Amino acid sequence: MVRFKNRYIVIEVNPINENNDAALILKPASLYFSITKKIQQVHGDFGVAATKTGLAAKYCNKWTRVAVVRVRHGAHRLVASCLPLLQQVENQNVIVRTLYTGATLQHCYKFIQHHQRSYLEKIWSKLKTEDERNMMEAALTDLNSLELFGHAEVRNKKTEVVEDK
Repeated sequence: MVRFKNRYIVIEVNPINENNDAALILKPASLYFSITKKIQQVHGDFGVAATKTGLAAKYCNKWTRVAVVRVRHGAHRLVASCLPLLQQVENQNVIVRTLYTGATLQHCYKFIQHHQRSYLEKIWSKLKTEDERNMMEAALTDLNSLELFGHAEVRNKKTEVVEDK
């Protein structure tokens, strides 16, 4: 059985014409289709064919506007070259910044925790009550979908090792 190496790209999706404090509702499916469309424009059919099988948007946080995109190793260069050129997601004008590229989801998870903690410290001064601060901290540190994916991936690797023996 062949192992596929993946790269996880952590990106920040900022809207151009909206309030910076408002939440950005971003669905992983819409981010996936926007990235695929941009790859088609820049790299053509070759780029789409190289990236389509391993490309997936895994996590989107509406408050910090952070998303995680999974892509196969090798084709991650094509995706990474298209991300700064991405201008629209769900008919919203956006600016996409690449924050981190990692080989494992755990390293991306650590980076996102550090990034969201610094974002939380920045906006705590704007919140008035302790309840608002606690709610915002819970929303920012909620990485449940990312954690569930990471644990499922670890379980799959363990079962593959057992099956090979």
